[in-house]
Amino acid sequence: MSTALSLAQLTERNAAAAPHSVALIAGESHWTWQRLLGDARQLAAQIPSSATPYVCQGSSLDLARHAYACSLSQRPFWPLDKALTQADSAPEAAALIISTSGSEGQAKAVALSLTNLASAAQAANQRLALGAGDIWLACLPLYHIGGQSILWRCALAGATVLLHERFDTSAIRDDFERYPVSHISLVPAMLARLLEIGIKPPASLRHAIIGGAALSLTLYEKASAAGWPLNPSYGMSESSAQIATWTAADGPWQPGLVGTALGENEISLDSTGRILLRGPQIMLGYLGQNERPENDWFTTGDLGKIDAKSRLTVTGRADDMLISAGRNVHPLEVESCLAACPGVRDVAVTGLPDAVWGDIVVALVVGDASTDEIIRWSTPRLPSAALPRRIIQLASLPRTAAGKLERSTLRHLASEAAA
Repeated sequence: MSTALSLAQLTERNAAAAPHSVALIAGESHWTWQRLLGDARQLAAQIPSSATPYVCQGSSLDLARHAYACSLSQRPFWPLDKALTQADSAPEAAALIISTSGSEGQAKAVALSLTNLASAAQAANQRLALGAGDIWLACLPLYHIGGQSILWRCALAGATVLLHERFDTSAIRDDFERYPVSHISLVPAMLARLLEIGIKPPASLRHAIIGGAALSLTLYEKASAAGWPLNPSYGMSESSAQIATWTAADGPWQPGLVGTALGENEISLDSTGRILLRGPQIMLGYLGQNERPENDWFTTGDLGKIDAKSRLTVTGRADDMLISAGRNVHPLEVESCLAACPGVRDVAVTGLPDAVWGDIVVALVVGDASTDEIIRWSTPRLPSAALPRRIIQLASLPRTAAGKLERSTLRHLASEAAA
């Protein structure tokens, strides 16, 4: 790719080329590129020069404004939702520090470079056709990579960020009516909620990027029938957000399919089926650990399959695999089945140790379906070893602010119910 420009340099370029175009909308306030640059310069003057990351906690607008300001001051930016253990310094090339969600265990701090972020923005914009005049509704937390990456994509394209403080269905409904939104990023739980209350996408919406968790076939079909232009994607903090995204050009969608790698990135599998990533989007490393060799493959915690057309299908987390009656059972296999059961609005699957089965499959279900109805639905559709042996009814599932299932909490809830 061409020389990577920082968030500040992209803002300066847009302020020079289109000073009065809208760069950022937050509530009733609008920032042109010219105003955004002036605001960033004022904030940057208040940020002391240092090699350590500038830690910022606050509203989505606070985090957005400081992202531009830190870029101007050439200081690594670390947006946080709460206090975490912080390393004293970041790698010299770091531009952004992102704390992982910790949904699978201990949270880590990911160091991303200017090249990582610029490469990711360019690759995403090419796949999703983001350009000047487009509007990206940003309702993901800006202390996660899914939120921060939208700032970079829009700055590169000269597009507008329509910033929401949080996922709020009423705010989304209102802004769908007020603005010609072209892009939106959601996790499946958010999409399901919008469908549940009957919010329809505006005619202007061209891409609804769905990531952060598995998208069920039932939810995909319901959303597609309602007119949502879905783009299931795969990515993580370590890959500067999405690194694979499905589009209609990839052929018919099936559960787990996330299409081909974006840009100059590569995707492979190791001998156990774990997904390997390599390319310009892959992180510098974790804070407090040795810097990752630039051209090495990064081994993820996810399992997948790659077909003859280089399309990736994500089959689940390696650490989530259960062994029931001697058979490998992945929670996604069971979740995909139960999600289609009438009366099930949300479902998650975990396991509990058992002297006979090894692991027994436990389903945590939100909805009106009874235990008997769920068993009758799943029995002809799942292998015996994958059938849920215990079903727990809940009002809601434990999720992070970014919508990811908290797997460790699921296991705790299952253990409590068993006790």
